[in-house]
Amino acid sequence: MQQVSAWKSHGGIQGVYTHASAETGTEMTFSVFVPDHDPGEKLPVLWYLSGLTCTHANVTEKGEYRQQCADEGIIFVAPDTSPRGDDVPDDEGWDFGKGAGFYVDATEQPWAANYRMRSYIERELPALIAQSFPADMARQGITGHSMGGHGALTIALRNPGRFLSVSGFSPIVSPLNCPWGDKALGGYLGPDRAAWREYDACALIADGARLPNLLVDQGEADGFLEVQLKTHLLSEACAAAGIPATIRMQSGYDHSYYFISSFMAEHVRWHAGHLYRG
Repeated sequence: MQQVSAWKSHGGIQGVYTHASAETGTEMTFSVFVPDHDPGEKLPVLWYLSGLTCTHANVTEKGEYRQQCADEGIIFVAPDTSPRGDDVPDDEGWDFGKGAGFYVDATEQPWAANYRMRSYIERELPALIAQSFPADMARQGITGHSMGGHGALTIALRNPGRFLSVSGFSPIVSPLNCPWGDKALGGYLGPDRAAWREYDACALIADGARLPNLLVDQGEADGFLEVQLKTHLLSEACAAAGIPATIRMQSGYDHSYYFISSFMAEHVRWHAGHLYRG
């Protein structure tokens, strides 16, 4: 692991790092904010998965999380959204290929060799975080935006017991039922829609997966709401499964970081309540 930059902020250190990923076969970049803490102290970890076209930098620069993470004593980890590099396959569209890994392990060519974001986020990067930072991996929460909200939900649902808290900003709740999902899952996984179910939060819930608790904020003025995000499907799935879920429609807010930053501190506090409980 190499440190690209490190800045003191709110008493802690905001760093950006790179490492050679065995999963993606590329160099990967991620950011980590570590609050001020006592020597030897281990802190809980909050993962943030970004959305389409984004890198680690979007939330690092615009997310406005550091003050609350410093106050609560929470490490904030922001990975990239896909493999990068001149030799990595790409697509002309902004919603597929680089910047649009959808947190899946691709099985179709030419994507299968590099697009292994599921294994990268679920296994490889957590091991590196545990080794390199004062992280208490028994206390993890996860959140994300849009495609990253999809990633946060599905990763938590597939790994019961790993995350004590799960939240999302404008998540894609059912890729089986939206154009973004048709393109991404069809392209990465092939035409067998049964294979898509492990990457669809609503399908995972219908198939028996559960979350300990859930907080979602969705802007009512979000131009992607009706066709791509379909928040009501998640509300219905959680109600049917008895999952404790607070799913809030926020009047006047869109899909941007102006929306995310407006509620980020509240999400960090909410995660802290679960990560420090007991």
